[in-house]
Amino acid sequence: MARTRAAIQAHALQLFAEQGYDATTVQQIIAVAEVSESTFFRYFPTKGDTVLLDDFDPLIVEAFREQPPDLPPIQALRSAFREAFGQLSSQEMAEQRHRMRLIFSVPELRAAMLDQFAAAMLLLAAVVAERAGRRADDIAVRTLAGAVVGVAMAVMFAMNEDPTADLALLLDQAMAQLAAGLDL
Repeated sequence: MARTRAAIQAHALQLFAEQGYDATTVQQIIAVAEVSESTFFRYFPTKGDTVLLDDFDPLIVEAFREQPPDLPPIQALRSAFREAFGQLSSQEMAEQRHRMRLIFSVPELRAAMLDQFAAAMLLLAAVVAERAGRRADDIAVRTLAGAVVGVAMAVMFAMNEDPTADLALLLDQAMAQLAAGLDL
């Protein structure tokens, strides 16, 4: 299943690179990926989801939960990000850069990213609350989760401006700054 999803996404990204996002249809992606329409839509409810959806959230949550319990939440998240993004191959990094360029260049994707940020904030709030023994709707927990999402947004902008930047390094630096209290 994961292999099929990854193959569909890779074919979609390749078509977007060759033809442009708007010029590529779901039917073209289905044909190139050699899957049925129902298979495509099982993995990706919309064409935009082939760009927006990834497998990082579960990896980050798992890595976060594996951090030592005495590690403060921001440090545990920093370590989790380092684990999730530090092992990307050069091909995977190129794919992430391509996805970010698409998100920034296609208004429909840029708008949909807001929903993803909101979902990420709620997911992070849930796992941080679990670790801290607090409620996920606690304003302090949500503030921390929102700040981490802000870090991710800042890194995305930096990656869009400099496609050669190292995603894992930027994330680590930004999380270090957050942990230090955002001092300039």
